[in-house]
Amino acid sequence: MDTASPPGLRERKKQRTRDALLRAALELFTTRGYEQTTVDDIAEAVEVSQRTFFRYFANKEEAALSLQEIAETRFVESVRNRPAHEVPLEALRRAVLEGWDTVTEAIEEIVPVELYLRMYRVIESTPVLLAAHLRRSAESEERIARMLAEREGLDVDDDPRPRLMVAVFGAVIRVTERQWSTGEDFSLAAIRELTERYLELVGPALTGNWRSD
Repeated sequence: MDTASPPGLRERKKQRTRDALLRAALELFTTRGYEQTTVDDIAEAVEVSQRTFFRYFANKEEAALSLQEIAETRFVESVRNRPAHEVPLEALRRAVLEGWDTVTEAIEEIVPVELYLRMYRVIESTPVLLAAHLRRSAESEERIARMLAEREGLDVDDDPRPRLMVAVFGAVIRVTERQWSTGEDFSLAAIRELTERYLELVGPALTGNWRSD
């Protein structure tokens, strides 16, 4: 007699184990520090083996950045789904703000959104994680530049505008993250408000006269 669990039940058990490992990892990274936390520490917190951890994550870095990857994937899809009549910068602006408006529902299926936000400070203060985060962001920017070029009927390798637009947009997001992660108001509402405010400054900052005289 076959007593194996139905596939749906097995998958749910796997997802619960992965979520538990991820939550334990992020709790340890944000309280103890990334470099001070080992894979054994994470596995022990969930009462599983080190082997089980590596069944779900290739290494600590993958666990540390997994929620940022979810958010970036959602952003790319949001850009893809923006109405065709929106000019590129407006499509990017609306996509990122929509992402902050809906990120809670996606993240809180796995961990409290507050823990997700706290990980930003760990990433910003940990060179190896920041380097990996910037590398992934650059890869996302290239995908988005190609997406914008296709949507506007351009050849991304002949017309520099899609990559320039995405580079400017990405720089604004980086400045926003850095300012927010070192500020006093470390809420979701604060980063959304800061993102919107900084994006509104892009045009004036690029074309305006900064001198007060």
